[in-house]
Amino acid sequence: MIPSPLRRVLKPVNHVAEKNIARLIGLMPKPGGRVLVIGGGTLGNGVDALYRSGADVEVIGMDLYASDLTVAIADGHALPLADGCIDAVVIQAVLEHVLDPGQVVAEIHRVLGDGGLVYAETPFLQHVHAGAYDFTRFTASGHRYLFRWFDQIDAGPVAGPGTQLLWSVDHLARGLARSQYAGRIVRALFFWLRFLDRMVPRRYANDCASGVYFLGRRSELELTPRDIVDYYPGAQRG
Repeated sequence: MIPSPLRRVLKPVNHVAEKNIARLIGLMPKPGGRVLVIGGGTLGNGVDALYRSGADVEVIGMDLYASDLTVAIADGHALPLADGCIDAVVIQAVLEHVLDPGQVVAEIHRVLGDGGLVYAETPFLQHVHAGAYDFTRFTASGHRYLFRWFDQIDAGPVAGPGTQLLWSVDHLARGLARSQYAGRIVRALFFWLRFLDRMVPRRYANDCASGVYFLGRRSELELTPRDIVDYYPGAQRG
């Protein structure tokens, strides 16, 4: 059992998610709306506000396994829900673990009602986690195009190049020592690298983020390939 202070060093609170979940609740189309949490079998980092009594929402946790938070067991590729019956969807650190992210996002679009919201966090520069069940990564532009049937409210890096570097030194230590435990020790020793994220301007962080987020509203208009080239939010504009 890892002591609490060390756990906070190894996995700090996701303040980006905290801020965006608060925004999502405030933007809900109606009070008491339904929020579908895909991958909701465990409590996501920074999404606690959804489950507090003060949040006037109905949370539907959906995952592939049963837990205290799971309301329904289902596959995100084929959600067992009627069209337009959900007011908001949260999908955090899930899309890298599905075989067809586009199909999952299409299902999110289908079950959301008019003005429905989505909040997604997905890795960009992260090493393999969950072993054989880790398939995909997205740049900021690729993530935006994945959600091309949504109007963007906000998007950006969840964590920047300092956090990405921390992933690298962790996995370098694992490889050299042939030990995941060695990686955890090195991650604890170099925890301060993540604070370098604060020194990197957003446009640069978009090019080297550990993970990216998207907060958007359901639309009937699709972003075109030309639109997504023009969208590029990084520091390498010509």
